[in-house]
Amino acid sequence: MRHIYPLLLLCAGSSLLLLTGCAIGGHVSAGGPYHVTAYKPNNPSAVRVKVSLSKENVYVMEGDRCLMAAAISVGMASKPTPRGNFNIYSKQEHKRSGSYGFSVQGNRIVPSTGGGPGRYVGYPMGYWCEFAPAYGFHQGFVHPTPHTHGCIRLKGEAAAKFYALVRIGTPVNIANTQPEDETLGPKVQRVDDSRTPDPPAALMVSEAAFEKPSGPLLQ
Repeated sequence: MRHIYPLLLLCAGSSLLLLTGCAIGGHVSAGGPYHVTAYKPNNPSAVRVKVSLSKENVYVMEGDRCLMAAAISVGMASKPTPRGNFNIYSKQEHKRSGSYGFSVQGNRIVPSTGGGPGRYVGYPMGYWCEFAPAYGFHQGFVHPTPHTHGCIRLKGEAAAKFYALVRIGTPVNIANTQPEDETLGPKVQRVDDSRTPDPPAALMVSEAAFEKPSGPLLQ
């Protein structure tokens, strides 16, 4: 199952910056790092997550203040990301898939959906934040077009910083568009991992599969 593996917007605390923009645009080269700045909320209970399916962006907001915005991958047409209002109700830093992964048989590691010989190890889905049964935000490759089985992937350190910003109970709104698409959307740095090769299977089944942030989580 290709590209389930893990792999901006610089915002500050005023509504003026929400309108003027606080990030560079452009693209991240295939397989390159995706550096995101995330800001500590003044009131964690006021944090809200907004997902734009059409723009494939996530906006983490505290009122009019943008705490973080990043490119994401969302569900394919055949396996769409659910729309509506949700809440984060489960978090797990080192989550692995129960449906897709590998069978480890000595030095032999082969794709598996569970069952059969060998030890099953699920694909890494680091920094899991579940908002509906079997649907969550997690670390992974990000593509320019919808590519997941319904989950929402964030690249590299964006996933770890998102994980730090949300808590159990944080509201999530998922819609085709969001008001922030007009002001923040054009400034979000894009990602294209569509031609990035999958990491070695030996890495995928190890703890090193969970990519750590390069610096502080929140400023």
